[in-house]
Amino acid sequence: MQTPAFYDQVRSLNVYDPLAEFLGAAGSGRIEYRYLDAVKLAGHSCPTVAAAYWMTLKALEHLYPGALPQRGGIRVEFREDQLSGVTGVIANVVALLTGATHDTGFKGLGGRFDRRKLLYFSAGIAEEIRYTRIDTGQAVDVAARMQSVPFAPQTFDLMQKCLDGSATPAQSAEFRECWQARVRTLLLEHGDDPEVFVLRPVG
Repeated sequence: MQTPAFYDQVRSLNVYDPLAEFLGAAGSGRIEYRYLDAVKLAGHSCPTVAAAYWMTLKALEHLYPGALPQRGGIRVEFREDQLSGVTGVIANVVALLTGATHDTGFKGLGGRFDRRKLLYFSAGIAEEIRYTRIDTGQAVDVAARMQSVPFAPQTFDLMQKCLDGSATPAQSAEFRECWQARVRTLLLEHGDDPEVFVLRPVG
C-alpha cells in the first residue's frame, strides 16, 4: 500500500486492551494504532479523519499521563447527533481507538469486557467531544479548530476539475498533494497547538 511518507511521522497511540489480552489477541494486551489505521478504516485521509485520530490521542494522553490508556474503559460523548455533518466519520475513528460503542459492540464475557453503552450523541457538553475514564470519572472535553490551518488556495478549483473530469494528470496530482498537505500540516505542525486542538479538563 503506497501512502504519503508523512504518515509514518505521525505519533502512534498505544493502548492496553484487557479483552485482547484475555483472548490472546495481543501480547500483554498492548495494541499500537497508527494514523494509517484510521485511514484504512475510513478509506481515505482528510482533515476530519486526521482530527478524529489526533483528538483521541491527545485526550487519552491527558487522561492517562505516563500510563497506557485502557481500551474499553473510556466513555465518549459527542455534542452533535450522529447524522450531523462529519460526526459519524469521527465517531467511527474514535470507536476504533477507544473500543467505545453504543449498542453494536462486544457484549462481554461473564460480565466483563462489555463495550456497549460507552458511545453517546447529542450530549450537553461544552466542546465537540468528551472522553471520560470509567474507573476514575476523570474527563476532558476536546475540539479541533481547523479554520486557522486552511487548504492551499488552488485546492478547490483543482478538486472541481477532478470531479468534472477536466483535470490534467498534473492537476490531479497537484490536487492530491494539496489535500494531503493540509493533513500533514495539521498533524505535524499543529498537533500540539492549543489553539487548534483544544483540551479542557472537566470538573
